[in-house]
Amino acid sequence: MTARIYQRPKNAMQSGKALTDQWILEFAPAEARRADPLMGWAGSGDTQVQVVLQFDSSAEAQAYATRYGIAARVQASPVKKLKLQAYADNFR
Repeated sequence: MTARIYQRPKNAMQSGKALTDQWILEFAPAEARRADPLMGWAGSGDTQVQVVLQFDSSAEAQAYATRYGIAARVQASPVKKLKLQAYADNFR
């Protein structure tokens, strides 16, 4: 059972930074998804994919993974760059 730990990214539809300080632990799929013969929906028998755990820090998430024997890798969040620009620069 493998998992990845990452920091929740900012939603594209929001301007604030709510919930971006949380760290997420989610499990990798253990089996491939397959099409249901009757409806055609994609699904699998793997229920671990539905589990998403939230932590306040990456250290807490790593401690949880080691306590329960989960092989987890931490995915670093990209560096945030701010483009500081004055409104008057639009008219030069």
